[in-house]
Amino acid sequence: MEGQLVTERLSKRYGSSGMALQDVSLSAPSSGIFALIGRNGAGKTTLVRILATELAPTSGRAWINGIDVVADDKRLRERIAIVPQEARTVAWMTPRQSTLTYLMWRGFPYGEAKRRADESLGRLRLDRFADRLNRTLSGGTKRKALAAMVLASEADIVFLDEPTTGLDPVSRREFWEILRELAKDRFIFLTTHYLEEAEQLADTLGVLGRGRLVAVGSVPSIRGRTRYQYSVKIPAGARVPEVSHGEVTTGKGGEVQILTDEDEAFAISRKLSVGGSRFSVSPVSLDDIFFQLVGEPTQEDAEAAQAPEGAT
Repeated sequence: MEGQLVTERLSKRYGSSGMALQDVSLSAPSSGIFALIGRNGAGKTTLVRILATELAPTSGRAWINGIDVVADDKRLRERIAIVPQEARTVAWMTPRQSTLTYLMWRGFPYGEAKRRADESLGRLRLDRFADRLNRTLSGGTKRKALAAMVLASEADIVFLDEPTTGLDPVSRREFWEILRELAKDRFIFLTTHYLEEAEQLADTLGVLGRGRLVAVGSVPSIRGRTRYQYSVKIPAGARVPEVSHGEVTTGKGGEVQILTDEDEAFAISRKLSVGGSRFSVSPVSLDDIFFQLVGEPTQEDAEAAQAPEGAT
């Protein structure tokens, strides 16, 4: 199992609340970036906490690089770092102090801890915020300060639960570049609400639905497993041709999307072209795939996914 993340029928029950995870079994390389996506309440944070040795499963087993996450948790903790969802910066400390203290707590001598802290803060472009009190920083900057702490460590297995929540689009993309660089010599396991983020970063993608693992693999391999591989989009008010097979959905604004296979997409495109209608045709996006696998989220899920959450 060296070089692998492996789970066997991993399950977690929270009292009378029911099953948060149900028989999750997977085998994936423990290198690069593993991105886990799913609706709110799908079990993403529960899986992260189990793999990071913070929570014991109700049943099942899991290993990272051959290390049992339950039976050999102390050994594994020496190799991991985590930014959980509920993490908060210490209000009366600065990012430099926070990072330095964290590294010394992990056993680094002062000189080495200071060097690593300065280097990590610089890589995350936090130099100008390094000596400001955390309570004066924006939510997004606080998230980056938390990330700087764990990325400065010697850990070669890093868990990031919703790491870019609260970041503006520019900062989010800057953070993606940093993660790509770090993933060259570390295993990064992250959860995200942003499907674009998963598609941009994931070497391996996992999809959770109601506590069950719906799919796991590279983005291209998961795209190939979906029922339909093409999407035809037609603006509101345009004539929609007859569809022999596929899924037709109409958005709130009247726009129409047809999910279908390549041959039908070609036939629909030809009909629309002859009729002079505007349209677009493209391979299905990760959003399309996600909804095919998991089902369209409720309005509550959609709102929660867009709302800023506290760092953990």
